[in-house]
Amino acid sequence: MENGVKLISGALVTLAVATASLVVMPYVQLKDVPPTPGLKPYTEVELRGRQEYIKQGCMYCHSQQPRDPSQAPDGERGWGRPSVASDYYYDRPHLLGTMRTGPDLMNIGARQPSADWQLGHLYQPRAYAPGSIMPAYPFLFAIKDAAEPGDKVVALPPEFAPAQGVVVATREAQDLVAYLLALDRTFPALAPLAAAPASPQ
Repeated sequence: MENGVKLISGALVTLAVATASLVVMPYVQLKDVPPTPGLKPYTEVELRGRQEYIKQGCMYCHSQQPRDPSQAPDGERGWGRPSVASDYYYDRPHLLGTMRTGPDLMNIGARQPSADWQLGHLYQPRAYAPGSIMPAYPFLFAIKDAAEPGDKVVALPPEFAPAQGVVVATREAQDLVAYLLALDRTFPALAPLAAAPASPQ
């Protein structure tokens, strides 16, 4: 009986320490962090795209956290400056990701700012990145005999275009691309320092 009490007590203490260090302390440290200067709230379209990003499981293969040079050469890869907590001020839930089967997407909106490129890449990644192992998302598009007013036609390389008709992006595809283009944290992580007053002569 005594061993059982010790075991349960030890487990509870371990749980309490883990909760305090992994949940409570980070919350206290970060609860009053303001957004990074230059960071804007997501629009309604971008929020819908964010939900599509989650629905399609993009975070299982892509992270959204460029790392410090001491941890990884993300800057040399062109993925941007190391992210800071305030970069995620408007993100609920956070989509940091743990896998990098594909590149980090935090600054994909700056690296590839073309909506046409993003749509084509979603429809058929290998049309833009030969050898890519990313799955295609043709179900986010429709093939029509002819475009209708308001349709967003996807311009594909001829060898990847359908033999007949045109590829049209659905609202879900356009929303997802709007979210990807919003992933741009290339502005400085800290507000610029105010100029020091001139010293009296």
